[in-house]
Amino acid sequence: MSTEKPPADLRYPIGRFAKPDTISSDDRIGAIITLSEAPELLRNAVDNLGSSELDTPYRDGGWTVRQVVHHLADSHMNALSRLKLALTEEWPMIYAYKEASWAELPDNTAPVNWSLDLIESLHARWVLLLQSLDDAQWLRGFRHPERGPMSIENAALLYAWHCRHHTAHITHLRASKGW
Repeated sequence: MSTEKPPADLRYPIGRFAKPDTISSDDRIGAIITLSEAPELLRNAVDNLGSSELDTPYRDGGWTVRQVVHHLADSHMNALSRLKLALTEEWPMIYAYKEASWAELPDNTAPVNWSLDLIESLHARWVLLLQSLDDAQWLRGFRHPERGPMSIENAALLYAWHCRHHTAHITHLRASKGW
């Protein structure tokens, strides 16, 4: 049995995202590294889990492990599209989607490998694009209907946190269950 201490708030095992006042080039590089490593870390987090484990919620009232994996694929597909909009349009208004409703759609019963493979390819393209940006491009952005204006550099940090956040949901559940 693991001796890892459970997080104080199971909804936010690594804490809430905190937007920094300033973002350095090292912060950008750190986000790119996190996004590049995330697919393997997520795959490792669900490695050798059977259907009953994959269909276990990470907390009471929370999504199942399977839903978390599929959510990451859905969310990060949207993130890459938002990045491309920000690079090709002047501060476009993006569309928000109902994540909780998406998590209930029938495709969320699919094998997690489908989303793991998608995330691997998606992140490879995302990282390639982020690595190509110059300083001016990092400052471009989009307008989110709920979060307001968001630069590409802030979005990169947010999604790097998002990777760690949801992977921690799974790893903390595994530790608590002794899986």
